[in-house]
Amino acid sequence: MNPEDFAALLAPEGRALLDSLHDYDPAREIAVATRLRREHPAGLVSAALGQARLRQRAVVKFGAEDARRMYFTPGGGEMATRAAVAAYRAERIAALGVRSVADLCCGIGGDALALARAGIRVLAVDRDPLTVAVARANAEALGLADLIEVVEADVTEVDTTGYDAVFIDPARRGGRGRIFDPEGYSPPLSWAVETARAAKWAAIKIAPGIPHEAVPAEAEAEWISDGGDVKEAVLWFGTAPGAIRATLLPGPRSLRTEDPLPDPGAGPVGRYLYEPDGAVIRAHLVAEVAEQLGGRLIDPTIAYITADELRPTPYATAYEITDVLPFGLKKLKALLRERGVGILTVKKRGSAIEPEELRKKVKPQGPNSATVILTRVAGAPSMLIGAPARVPER
Repeated sequence: MNPEDFAALLAPEGRALLDSLHDYDPAREIAVATRLRREHPAGLVSAALGQARLRQRAVVKFGAEDARRMYFTPGGGEMATRAAVAAYRAERIAALGVRSVADLCCGIGGDALALARAGIRVLAVDRDPLTVAVARANAEALGLADLIEVVEADVTEVDTTGYDAVFIDPARRGGRGRIFDPEGYSPPLSWAVETARAAKWAAIKIAPGIPHEAVPAEAEAEWISDGGDVKEAVLWFGTAPGAIRATLLPGPRSLRTEDPLPDPGAGPVGRYLYEPDGAVIRAHLVAEVAEQLGGRLIDPTIAYITADELRPTPYATAYEITDVLPFGLKKLKALLRERGVGILTVKKRGSAIEPEELRKKVKPQGPNSATVILTRVAGAPSMLIGAPARVPER
């Protein structure tokens, strides 16, 4: 899709055509396209069908109500911030007293929309003409155009001095896929950091795999998960220099420290095993959770916590362990058959075996369920058998 095709979608005929495709079945696309081309230009039909597919995919990230009104580019929908994460960050920015934000590398406008919904005036900047047109259309579609000004420009040339805060979301994908070197971002992380340092408040969205040593000393580093999946990391400037934070959504629930604990010791597997949330692991806050649980690691190199007592925590999922065995497919298959386990959940950390590969080999059958955790215990490949623990309410 080019800017001209998109402009046609925004015209009355295009809007009506797109509205008619709200519930269309992609499996019937050829038949639908053939029918629609009898009444509409072929280019417009192709653009509308493409947009309808993108809207359907976006429901998971933006929710049905917004996704059916928004517009997307193929890459823009994938790279946009999940609505729940954008809303959390916008609320945190608003709590600082920020009333205006320069959103640099705004993409299709996901963060700009969340900021505007938090009552913040936004300058949204991107250099791609089609992306800019989509971001502007999204502001209008969701009734937020009065708060969002969308500008086509090179973000490195934009004057942000008139804004309370700066939000920067550098592009982390290139022609060959994901970019792992922060200096390969567009613009590079070094430029984003210098721009952030010049602002009173700033936030830089980065990949969650960023090395801790790459975090500037004056920044607060936050790792965010949503529903257990780690979505992103954020470098905050003007908040709490040197702090480390893991935030779990929905909630939010945040675990924060400015003085990280040393790695906890390792010991034998107890009655309970705790799997820390991915944001906790990325933030290197496993020791803090272990201290809360009175627990220890099962191996110095594995982020599983074990304890003899069950304690509630939002920062880890608990399992009650019934068996700790050396790794062995025959032994596992016999145990599962003996217990009539047909519903098998496989988790792994520190094991080369893939869950689906294991299921195919052990062929679970029966009415009962179990969880097998493939990992290392004191350096040895091991299997932990159990089930999700019923954590007592506070």
